Amino acid sequence: MLLSIVVPAHNEESCIASVVRRLHGLPIENEIIVVDDGSSDNTPDILRALQQSDYPDLRPVLVEQNEGKGTALRKGFAAARGDVVVVQDADLEYDPDDLVRMLQVMEQQQAQVVYGSRFLTGRPPMAFPNLVANGILAWMATILFLQRITDEATCYKMFRRDVLDRIVLTARSFEFCPEVTAKVRRVGARIVEVPISYNPRSVAQGKKIGWRDGFVAAWTLVKYRFAAKRSFIVRPNP
Repeated sequence: MLLSIVVPAHNEESCIASVVRRLHGLPIENEIIVVDDGSSDNTPDILRALQQSDYPDLRPVLVEQNEGKGTALRKGFAAARGDVVVVQDADLEYDPDDLVRMLQVMEQQQAQVVYGSRFLTGRPPMAFPNLVANGILAWMATILFLQRITDEATCYKMFRRDVLDRIVLTARSFEFCPEVTAKVRRVGARIVEVPISYNPRSVAQGKKIGWRDGFVAAWTLVKYRFAAKRSFIVRPNP
């Protein structure tokens, strides 16, 4: 199976080249789609240079204005050609080697959706407020969608293409995670979790998500739990 790795990036000049190299070196067939979300630093130039030198198969999608992570992901999904699609942040908080194990589990268990969980092997190296927020979101997702989910907010979300093609996504920012979790569960896709490693960076190092995003995420889970399913399901043409 071809794995499409969609990387939303905004002002990531310090680490985007390392991410591309790590992803390119994975022992699985993949395509790397980096959506530059209106960066004001050298990220677009670095992507062009990488494509013109060692990585001609790299597929940059350059957006002129910053539109948000959710919008960048939706653009990346639209460009993806793989049988399976996964999200990779434009830093190395998450270890790309874990994608290999996630894809293996998807194949072995015939899973439709696989999440990489930072909590299956114990407490990750995460600040206490973030730990509490992640715990609340996981608890809400578990209760609302009748499946135990230990890490709703994980970046590592892997989908079979046909699952993504069944739902309409509208997220513009960090509410992508709760929106896609809610919608794949509403259409009946079960989420399989796989333990992964995690090495968080600080706000000073470029971390962008904030406490307000936690409230938005909680509201998004509730909203799509009770939204009419017909409002976000793609129906095949007759």
